[in-house]
Amino acid sequence: MSTITHDDYRGIYHFSPKQNWMNDPNGMVYFKGEYHLFYQHHPFGTTWGPMHWGHAVSKDLVTWEELPIALLPDEHGMIFSGSAVVDWRNTTGFFDDEPGLVAIFTHHVDGAEGTEVKQYQSLAYSKDNGRTWIKYEGNPVLKHETYVDFRDPKVFWHEETKKWVMIVACGQTVCIFTSPDLKDWTFGSEFGEGIGSHDGVWECPDLFPLPVGEGKTKWVMLVSIGDNPAYAEGSRTQFFTGEFDGACFKPDEASASRIRWLDHGRDNYAGVSWSDIPEADGRRLFIGWMSNWKYANQTPTSGYRGAMTTVRELKLEERDGMAELIQQPARELERYRRAIVSIERADAATAAAKLSKLRLDSYEIHAVIKADSTLAFKIRTGPEQETVIGYSGPATEVYVDRSRSGISDFHPAFPGRHAAPLKTKDEHVELRILVDRSSVEVFAGGGQVVFTDLIYPDKASMGLHIEANGSEHAEVIQSLRLYELSV
Repeated sequence: MSTITHDDYRGIYHFSPKQNWMNDPNGMVYFKGEYHLFYQHHPFGTTWGPMHWGHAVSKDLVTWEELPIALLPDEHGMIFSGSAVVDWRNTTGFFDDEPGLVAIFTHHVDGAEGTEVKQYQSLAYSKDNGRTWIKYEGNPVLKHETYVDFRDPKVFWHEETKKWVMIVACGQTVCIFTSPDLKDWTFGSEFGEGIGSHDGVWECPDLFPLPVGEGKTKWVMLVSIGDNPAYAEGSRTQFFTGEFDGACFKPDEASASRIRWLDHGRDNYAGVSWSDIPEADGRRLFIGWMSNWKYANQTPTSGYRGAMTTVRELKLEERDGMAELIQQPARELERYRRAIVSIERADAATAAAKLSKLRLDSYEIHAVIKADSTLAFKIRTGPEQETVIGYSGPATEVYVDRSRSGISDFHPAFPGRHAAPLKTKDEHVELRILVDRSSVEVFAGGGQVVFTDLIYPDKASMGLHIEANGSEHAEVIQSLRLYELSV
């Protein structure tokens, strides 16, 4: 097994902590011109440990300023995952003339010497735009007598019922609670038995509305699934669509009849959406932890461990009578593009020749190709190294193959090929491929199928190649744009 670690893997346009461990994104909220990103953080080591809330802010969702730790462990336990909201109406009574931020999080107490693990929901609030935090003296605000796993509260204001809603993970289900003031909570419903994937513990839920079709709205529920040694995929995230009345979520037929995965790669976990995005903006913005519990403590970085995905916009589109979740990189990333190559109506051999001399480590490929073609992009290539992103029209499939992507011997589940069906009625298929120093993110079919995968190539492996499986001289490329991404 390789014991070499490198600092060459820190992403150019992906957030990672300056030092030490990071996992789940927490408390994402927009307030007074800043996007806040809190995250699970162990400030004293590069593997999982006593959890704090790290903190970073951004004005554009791409460049981040890391701030001092926001929440530290206390007499109630470690600070596990949770969310944050703006208390515009001062329902808590924490604020005076202006609204402020409230964090809702899990306090976790390890079971020691035969005692039970305890998980409670607690509050903290900030009157200075998130720079300092005061823990509520009445913590914890929500306990449960039977659930050992009772964590990761995601809270939002439900305007129709004029109440706060909390969705919280409860082992193999989620529970929904309501409150007028974030302090006193009433049970609303439980969801999850007999539906969806139960391959691992349920974690980090989210619940939000999205428009779909003409004048219609559906609710989307995200639920992450923890690692189970019996399954090679490790930790993943599923989603459900349906209706929500302020207390109960009712899944629609598409969610009741099959498991629906948010991401078909291996490294998008525990993602949730931002709170309080201005109505004039109107987007549902999402970010995930770019790793997998199968090998998260062993990835070959130096001085830090863990990174976030790019920020994505989530939408719903009606396709074949079902509401499908669509993802695309947030538009702010386009500001950091530098155009390098532009190709129209070409065969793979011609395109490959134009790319053959390039050496890049962080870039975007935006390709439109014929839907009946077979094409492979080989990125971060070097001696005996390549990561392959492929599309097969005959097989109606998109895949990422990182079997030879670089360092991969730190865990047997890391190398491999990940595929997902992509069916289209159009003549062409769009592929957006985001490449960074240690990751690849693929948005296929307009964001209908998404892959997020870590890779660890040598620093010198910076080549880029295109192949068309025996049809090198057929005109399979409608257009191809290549942009360097640099911040």
